[in-house]
Amino acid sequence: MTYPASDQSLARVLKALGHPARLAIVRALLDREHCCCGDIVRRLPLAQSTVSEHLRVLKEAGLVTGNIDGPRACYALDREAWGGAIAALGLLVCGPQPARTAQEQSPLPAPCDDRQRTGPTSSDV
Repeated sequence: MTYPASDQSLARVLKALGHPARLAIVRALLDREHCCCGDIVRRLPLAQSTVSEHLRVLKEAGLVTGNIDGPRACYALDREAWGGAIAALGLLVCGPQPARTAQEQSPLPAPCDDRQRTGPTSSDV
């Protein structure tokens, strides 16, 4: 079976986020516009090589950008990629949302509620 490219992309993002160390790295990057690998290593109880490997996975998933500045490698969250991943996850969970006016436009999807969901709810289980 061939899966849609959008599903493959979302699966890659979710897999990249499926490790607690990577979530900690994302949190470290949320605090700053960019952060060097050494700064991230100092915040985590992990070896530099382990942090670098986790950063590589996040970068391959498109969630993080990296630049080498001399002997230092600095990283930042790709906020546009995060917006796309959040929108794709919103579509998966909530389904398509009604069109919004220009004033209502936001880079993040509208939160879903029980009225917008299709499928079983917790009370159905």
